[in-house]
Amino acid sequence: MSITKLLGIKYPIFQGAMAQIALDPLVSAVSNAGGLGIIGSGGMSADRLREEIRKVRSNTDKPFAVNLMLMMHNIPELVQVIVEEGVKIVTTGAGTPAPYMQTFKENGIKVIPVIPSVKIAKKMEALGADAVVAEGTEAGGHVGETTTMALLPQVASAVSIPVIGAGGIADGRGIAAAFALGAQGVQVGTRFLATVECPTHENFKQAVIQADDTSTTVTGRSIGGPVRSIKNSMIAEYLKLENEHASREELEKISLGSLRRAVFEGDTDRGSVMAGQICGLCNEITTVEEMITGMFAEAQKVMENLGKLSIVE
Repeated sequence: MSITKLLGIKYPIFQGAMAQIALDPLVSAVSNAGGLGIIGSGGMSADRLREEIRKVRSNTDKPFAVNLMLMMHNIPELVQVIVEEGVKIVTTGAGTPAPYMQTFKENGIKVIPVIPSVKIAKKMEALGADAVVAEGTEAGGHVGETTTMALLPQVASAVSIPVIGAGGIADGRGIAAAFALGAQGVQVGTRFLATVECPTHENFKQAVIQADDTSTTVTGRSIGGPVRSIKNSMIAEYLKLENEHASREELEKISLGSLRRAVFEGDTDRGSVMAGQICGLCNEITTVEEMITGMFAEAQKVMENLGKLSIVE
């Protein structure tokens, strides 16, 4: 079964569950435009998640999902809210959903883990996942090591459940490429940052629009938590301390609250502007609907043109 039929969506596109950004204004807009809006529950209390779910449901009658960062301490409470509120799709990251799979299955909830490797993709399939999101290191935020180009075809060959490609996708060419590599859909984060409905400070959006292919870097590798962001003075200071083998506590002093500073206060110099390497293609602010329809119209043309192309003369 195709991912669109499985989830009841028009376009095979997931909106990345960006912490403190993937909230009702963006999520509802994505679902209303035919994609899968995903609430990012990272940092939320159970009551806060319940409130956000109800906001989204009041603004769209289309399918949407909740993402769970499984490293959080209050996951059991969040799972309970998801069940009580009747959410039918969950994506997961930063851990295994194994402890909650029975609950999800008993309540008819589709489970789609975000994975960085073939090994974990196989484990998630064996666990009963309905699909997986294979995310390459080009993505913004928390990342693995393998590029999308290398990861996606290997995962698609290794599992029989649908695979969603993520990392470095911001236009129709990226969508067509993901399908060529074996995906049934894509997950997009960075491109959604440059939309009218994205609830970030205008400075954050402008930082993404002004960035190019070399504007991002990864911090946190030394402490096992690599994160891709746009370079600024805070990131430079963090990397300097990492190179000097600073302790986790010293590094956390710099980064504590940095995402909130960037997202809500617009401090793009001392805040964390999490974004992917594909920033250079995000050069204008559009509505979510314009973005999604435009990307898939382009993808269709690319695939049609490829059908006319002879690779071997």
